[in-house]
Amino acid sequence: MDHQAPPFFKHGPSPLTRFMFFALLSLVLMAVDARLNALNSLRQTLSVAVAPLQRLANYPAELLDRTGSFFVTQGRLQNENTAFRQRQLVQAVQLQSMQATQGENAYLRKILGIHQRRGESMVTTEIVYTGRDPFSQKIIVDKGSSHKIQAGQPALDDIGVIGQVTRVYPFSSEITLLTDKDQAIPVEIVRNGTRAIAFGHGQDGSLELPFMAANADIQNGDTLVTSGIDGIYPAGLPVAMVSKIERNAAFAKITCTPSAGVNRHKQLLILIGEVRPVQPPIPADPDADSKASVQKKKGH
Repeated sequence: MDHQAPPFFKHGPSPLTRFMFFALLSLVLMAVDARLNALNSLRQTLSVAVAPLQRLANYPAELLDRTGSFFVTQGRLQNENTAFRQRQLVQAVQLQSMQATQGENAYLRKILGIHQRRGESMVTTEIVYTGRDPFSQKIIVDKGSSHKIQAGQPALDDIGVIGQVTRVYPFSSEITLLTDKDQAIPVEIVRNGTRAIAFGHGQDGSLELPFMAANADIQNGDTLVTSGIDGIYPAGLPVAMVSKIERNAAFAKITCTPSAGVNRHKQLLILIGEVRPVQPPIPADPDADSKASVQKKKGH
């Protein structure tokens, strides 16, 4: 009985034969390609045909790398942005501090110039804090009686009069501002020389010229300076500017805005010198002439 497979199922040469054939064919092709470079065009054609398959095979690895790079880049950018914002904030604070220092230096140069121009004895002080009483306009400075400061001496800034020393301690002093309701200062209008007394209005930071006639020669924008007749404030120091005039039947209500102020800087000047309050005039004695004539007759 024949057990061989029918011809339909025959597989051709044996595997070993096929292996030997293809190995020999590969060697021949390699030798021909090395000698004659005959397969170069075939190799290029195959590389073009296989390129899409290679890119498709490499796409998952590239996608994974790109995804990882994206998250790494995002994290790095966020860290860089955070560091940049911090540096920007620090630099902004430093710039503001530098600008404040430059402004303070310019203000101190102005004060020094005033000291040199006037040639008077002055003390430069710094504001420590404002008064605790909300109904008064007072400040405390860091110089006192140990620096020859006395009550009654005027306080100035680079523009004009701020106020007057009202209380002195060994190492600090209290200055009452011109805008305090209990303060008054003799002034003179620069335009026409009219004299008046300016009183502090209180919390709104203004001055008033009371008891001025309704037809007084005063205009908005008039500059007020110290008249010097009180013996405390030197003449010619800027005090205020007329900002509002209300003329009634008998008197005019005149409001003035101070020229100087303590809201811009921390340093100010105090004029050092003996305070010479004005003495009231001695009233004339109506019997003085008769007494003198009687004594003269007795002498004869």
